[in-house]
Amino acid sequence: MKRTATNSRPLKAWFPLFLVFILVYTSGCMTLEENPVSGNRRAFAFTWQQELQIGAEADQEIIAQYGLYENEDLSNYITELSKIVLEQSHMRREGTSQQFRDAEFTFRVINSDIVNAFALPGGYIYFSRGLLAHMNNEAQLAVVIGHEIGHVAARHASQRILQQQAGQLILVGGAIAGQELFGMSAESILNIGSMTAQLLFLSYSRDNERESDRLGVEYSAMAGFDASEGAAFFRTLQRLSARAGGTLPNHLSSHPDPGDREQSMLQMSQEWRERGFEQTRRNERQYMEMIDGMVLGQNPREGFVENSMFYHPELEFQYPVPSGWNVQNMPSQVAMFDSQQQGISIFTFAQGASSARQAVEQFTNQEGITVISAGNANLNNNPGYRAIATATNQDGTELRFMVQGVEFGGQYFRFINYSTSASYEQYESNFTQIVEGFRRLTDSSKLNVQPVRIQVVTADRTGSFQSFLPSEMPMGMEPEEMAIINQLNLNDTVTRGQRLKLPVQ
Repeated sequence: MKRTATNSRPLKAWFPLFLVFILVYTSGCMTLEENPVSGNRRAFAFTWQQELQIGAEADQEIIAQYGLYENEDLSNYITELSKIVLEQSHMRREGTSQQFRDAEFTFRVINSDIVNAFALPGGYIYFSRGLLAHMNNEAQLAVVIGHEIGHVAARHASQRILQQQAGQLILVGGAIAGQELFGMSAESILNIGSMTAQLLFLSYSRDNERESDRLGVEYSAMAGFDASEGAAFFRTLQRLSARAGGTLPNHLSSHPDPGDREQSMLQMSQEWRERGFEQTRRNERQYMEMIDGMVLGQNPREGFVENSMFYHPELEFQYPVPSGWNVQNMPSQVAMFDSQQQGISIFTFAQGASSARQAVEQFTNQEGITVISAGNANLNNNPGYRAIATATNQDGTELRFMVQGVEFGGQYFRFINYSTSASYEQYESNFTQIVEGFRRLTDSSKLNVQPVRIQVVTADRTGSFQSFLPSEMPMGMEPEEMAIINQLNLNDTVTRGQRLKLPVQ
């Protein structure tokens, strides 16, 4: 969660973007247009102009929710590298319609430690700093860049939306809104319509993913990058999957098996060599120089959990995390939920509020919410206001909320704690523990904490990778995690002169 309140978005701020999709779905329309990859005309959910509009609108919501990684040099480097790959894509080839050839692409680095890249319709492509940390050279990144450009060029999002069952609304990027209220869609809770936002980005088919893999190799190989290096990234995904207990992250669950993709990547790269594309560009040195100093893992300045307490050094507050609960910290909110995702607590800026009461009423005054009780409820000398309310979701399940507003540090914040009414009594003590534990952070060791950063070093000797790691790992880092980031095993031999990414705090 970041300091400025400009990242906070009221739930209804999503309505214009929802409306774009509703107009398409409820009218049942489709359009026959060119597929830039095949050159053939086929059915799409949107015209290309609509895709441009959708991408532009969703882009602003993604920036608001995730935030951009604030490093202009790195951002410019990623953009220039991406443009090199883009020039070899179908979007820039002779014979492709001018509307595609003229389309401007936008490449962004988002401030997330999750290993992820994704594309939106119209040419908006995002790379997390977590993804960049796990790559060792330009060639590996070029394959991923080509993959995401491939999704845009093949217009996979528009294809997939058209393939969904009638009446099922899929919103690209929509789960960013849905995440505000885990387990239930925001629209269901507010009971203001049938719109849903339950998926974190559109789930492409495996055929879509295989086609984008093929295009990623094609575009990067034609640009001169060693596309076989892309296989190393899929080995990394395998290791991340194994470390997480064998389950890929949600955004990768529809993708082909990483092991299969690794082998096909090597095979496809060799095929392009046989066609005369030498693929000599790897450029490890410049890539490592660009990520040197990049924040690694979660940035504790924006909030962190330690010993069942959430601390926010920048905003100087803390509050408890119930035992066994998970925490998801995003620029605009902090979400906590139990293992069953039945007890949920969301902490956000109350943008536009001028009192703790107004912070609560921004939520409770929305259609479909019934207030049971409300009144002043200060939190450790901070002015506060609390309401208990109910709402009924689309399947008829009644939800019960504890909504707490608080004035702190000249700003206004809101806790939205909820569960089903049937389970509310089970979680009420957790909700009370959270809100009544909110207080000013005074511990200097927490206030002054700094993020872990990547330090690129050149090995001055030969030895095992583990021997280069600090004896006491920085906050939140583990030796195996650093081995994966370096695409090494802990016992692998590092030779003198080899570049390594080490953690420093």
